[in-house]
Amino acid sequence: MADTLKKLNSIARIELVNITKQYPGCLANDNVSLTLMPGEIHALLGENGAGKSTLVKTIYGVVAPDSGDIIWDGKVVDIKSPSKARDLGIGMVFQHFSLFETLTVSQNIELCLNKQQLTVIGDLANKITTLSQEYGLNVDPHSYVHSLSIGERQRVEIMRCLVQSVKLLILDEPTSVLTPQEVSGLFDVLRTLAKEGCSILFISHKLHEVTEICQQATILRGGKVVETCEPSKETPASIAKMMVGDLAEQDAGYSKKIGTHTLFEVKGLNLSSKHPFGTALKNINFDLKAGEI
Repeated sequence: MADTLKKLNSIARIELVNITKQYPGCLANDNVSLTLMPGEIHALLGENGAGKSTLVKTIYGVVAPDSGDIIWDGKVVDIKSPSKARDLGIGMVFQHFSLFETLTVSQNIELCLNKQQLTVIGDLANKITTLSQEYGLNVDPHSYVHSLSIGERQRVEIMRCLVQSVKLLILDEPTSVLTPQEVSGLFDVLRTLAKEGCSILFISHKLHEVTEICQQATILRGGKVVETCEPSKETPASIAKMMVGDLAEQDAGYSKKIGTHTLFEVKGLNLSSKHPFGTALKNINFDLKAGEI
């Protein structure tokens, strides 16, 4: 009860008021309003083309809205660039990572810091190590990015936000390239951040994950907010219905086909990588039968 009262009495971390963005032939965001409280994990949901990416790019300063206000910690702000967003404490991890493979983790993170931030941080490698231990990220500041797995690279992107004392973390489809074990580790990090007061805006099409980790959800359709809900009180099917408006096509059943004869077969395939950061193929075996997926 005390936590609920504290949340009700606190100032919203960020509030979007009637955000509108028009592209030629497309109204990407149509008077979108959304509120995130400190420590809240909030899902932003919708089909492809619903306006999610435009909205988060507006928050991060990549896109300028045509009208509407962004209120940050109770004050109207004009976020003209990602650097301005980072100065406020907004961090974003895009679906496609923006890391230089030939540089170390520490060098990649240093590139997004200004001189003042570097002066305050001091020993950046030591800062990364400390935060890595604190949040269980297992990030080595001296590792080269080309040697890291996809999950490890995502943790580097999150670390880049943590180093800048993030207050709002935006994650665009963060689990789309992760193994189940990596997803579990990511959720542990997000819950820790939320407990410390960091707000998290979570974009995903994996609705079972949304019901597991998110406290609130805003659903977009055709650029407009059509529903808001508490995911824990919904099911993936009910949330999907809010997103698409009709479950008829989703509920259609399809029988699986079992192939009759082998159409294509690979045996003991080996291929060295010609790219210095590529992955060689080693003893690959599989077959494809006619009529199967």
